[in-house]
Amino acid sequence: QVQLVESGGGSVQAGGSLRLSCVASGDTDVNWCLGWFRQARGKEREGVARIDGDGSTMYADSVKGRFTISQDRAKNTLYLQMNSLKPEDTGMYYCAADGKISVGYCRARARETDFGYWGQGTQVTVSS
Repeated sequence: QVQLVESGGGSVQAGGSLRLSCVASGDTDVNWCLGWFRQARGKEREGVARIDGDGSTMYADSVKGRFTISQDRAKNTLYLQMNSLKPEDTGMYYCAADGKISVGYCRARARETDFGYWGQGTQVTVSS
């Protein structure tokens, strides 16, 4: 069993920055597919960024150049550095993980339904 716990959310003004963290505990492996998703009120959850077992990353077009996903394997921690935040970035942010997603597929095609483990979410609010 794997547990994921997010932290780092909060309220900031547009243009500000936040860094989200997600600590994983349990039976994890360094090659797991890891991702960040978000859900705005009244909208479906969407993918924000993923990091593959080989370290390659992908980003949603809406956050490219502003967000950076990274991990510290020694600390079993996934990060999402968010810069130049916009009001449309507001939402609940979730980290997700799965050990069954193959390297390559994770970065290229993994979807929400591919992930078996989820955190409880951390709220990000960006005011204009």
